[in-house]
Amino acid sequence: MNASRRRKPLRLAEALDDTPHYHGHRERLRQRLIAAGADSLPDYELVEVILFASNPRSDVKPLAKDLLERFGGFAELLSADAEALKGAGLGLAGVAALKSVREAALRLMRSELHQRPVVGSWDKLIDYCTAHIAHGSIEEFHILFLDRKNVLIKHEQQQRGTIDHTPVYPREVVKRALELQASALILVHNHPSGDPTPSRADIAVTRDIVKAAAPLGVTVHDHLIIGRGRHTSLRDLGLI
Repeated sequence: MNASRRRKPLRLAEALDDTPHYHGHRERLRQRLIAAGADSLPDYELVEVILFASNPRSDVKPLAKDLLERFGGFAELLSADAEALKGAGLGLAGVAALKSVREAALRLMRSELHQRPVVGSWDKLIDYCTAHIAHGSIEEFHILFLDRKNVLIKHEQQQRGTIDHTPVYPREVVKRALELQASALILVHNHPSGDPTPSRADIAVTRDIVKAAAPLGVTVHDHLIIGRGRHTSLRDLGLI
């Protein structure tokens, strides 16, 4: 009888301890990230950490793994549009968490292009453009506006199109360059197919922009086509 009575408080304490099993896992992940750096975490664990704040009451490991498998990888997940992410089971807070991480990374990369001539930081420029649009599901046409020292003034997306076409209007490109007092341009667009080979339309519109910009003192340094893990420079091809 006395032994039975002594055991009851232990079972009661255990019943009252309803801390979810994954709370310790979350703490360990945070400690590993801070102590050993984010490189120590595989992709699914990094996604877990991103989703912690947006989902404090659930085990997000299964969701993190499912998202990576569904979208095909970490970069593809961060580049997915909001509706696709919602369709995969994320709420508003989760979508916002992923989008904020992507934007923070892009702003960090872009800040380096504001500090030195872009033409002397070509590898960083390619990395930035790849991170920005390589994994998009539709074509996007972007322009980097540069000053007289070829330092980045502004990066703008001018057009969004379909899976294989983006309408580009040379007059609008040049007009915007003049508004920003830009001296030079770098044109950039993606090929969602992953193949960065320029089309006839890509070549034609590039030449039209060069022709429209030159009389106004605006130089087109290059037109970069971004694919999956590859890129093409129309200048390197001798097309500018």
